[in-house]
Amino acid sequence: MEKPTHLIDFETMLLGRHVHHNSPRPRRSGGRLDSSAYVLLSRIAIEGPLSIGQLSDALGLDTSTLHRQTTSMLGDGLLERIPDPDGGMARKFRITEEGQALLDAERSGSVEALDKLMEDWTPEDVAAFAAYLERFNTDIERMSGRPWPRP
Repeated sequence: MEKPTHLIDFETMLLGRHVHHNSPRPRRSGGRLDSSAYVLLSRIAIEGPLSIGQLSDALGLDTSTLHRQTTSMLGDGLLERIPDPDGGMARKFRITEEGQALLDAERSGSVEALDKLMEDWTPEDVAAFAAYLERFNTDIERMSGRPWPRP
């Protein structure tokens, strides 16, 4: 007999596939964000300016990956490089007005898509699902040592 965690493994695999292939955030074309830019900009929008090292620690990505991502976002005008506001040596990345506007638009589109997808759910079911997702994510964050700040 399969354990319930087998079903969770299967369903999270499918969720990742659905999000990747059917996301309301397609790859950057026509002014839209890819998923890595969406995550990175979301983190900077919550925490404020971050260095490559801080982003690496927060996201669990190597610095070479982050250099490629941030270089692309600098070129697209979504991020800007600034001196450390706290006086440190490392330069930090700050989200630009354009980056914030695009992030806000993407988040709005995502929420609208979820509203449509869940239109037949009761408000209680939506709230329960959100609470379970938060619990699941905070447990992952606790185990990985990489908590995600919540607004």
